[in-house]
Amino acid sequence: MTLFTQHYGQGDQSLVLLHGWGLNSQVWDFILTPLSPHFSITLIDLPGYGRSQPYDALNLGALASHIAPHIPSQSIVLGWSLGGLVAAQLAIDFKEQVKQLIFVASSPCFSERAQWPGITPQVLDNFQTQLATDFRRTIERFIALQSLGTANASLNTKTLKQAIINQPQASLAVLNQGLNILQHDDLREKLSKIAAPTLRIYGALDSLVPRKSIPLLDKLWPASQSIVIEHAAHAPFISHPEEFCEAIINFTH
Repeated sequence: MTLFTQHYGQGDQSLVLLHGWGLNSQVWDFILTPLSPHFSITLIDLPGYGRSQPYDALNLGALASHIAPHIPSQSIVLGWSLGGLVAAQLAIDFKEQVKQLIFVASSPCFSERAQWPGITPQVLDNFQTQLATDFRRTIERFIALQSLGTANASLNTKTLKQAIINQPQASLAVLNQGLNILQHDDLREKLSKIAAPTLRIYGALDSLVPRKSIPLLDKLWPASQSIVIEHAAHAPFISHPEEFCEAIINFTH
């Protein structure tokens, strides 16, 4: 299987960016210019997304194993949404490659559980059903959710849509595998295995990763630190790129 990677930047530190469900590495275009002087950046299309070839069975461990050879040793690994779960799995399984971890609009457990806020299982079930019947509209609905409530929601949604339009779209099978991970995977009990210093970045208006989960994770993962960007939703790097990049630079330097 071939993974698509691109490299940018002139900085001394290696920064790897992992995108979320349904998208590809083009979503990072907004932040490449401000981050390039500070980092040597590696963009990766997750298996089956964008220009990367698909793989038959992709659970979280398999995703991490396929991506690990493309990550320079002692990298800062930043994962957004589903990519955050992949980044956390990399930090657990490939400790020598992950110097620092940045968890963006992500959760160790996306699905709502007892005393754990998240996406209701019914919503995730509905997404899978709707994908099979109206593929394009379901993707568009999911993208719209990511900017819901922000001042420039329509512009931010358009930016995310453009990333999908410009690159090959993931197949129904790949998207369903990703939804299965979001619905069933739970890394909460494995967080203590992450040795890398960790920054968690949230949008205050995120409807997919509820704000009330943040203090719970502060207690569950005391070795990590969290930042909430007010007026941002699920894609803070698009709606608030300056604040987002400042948080990354301050954490890593």
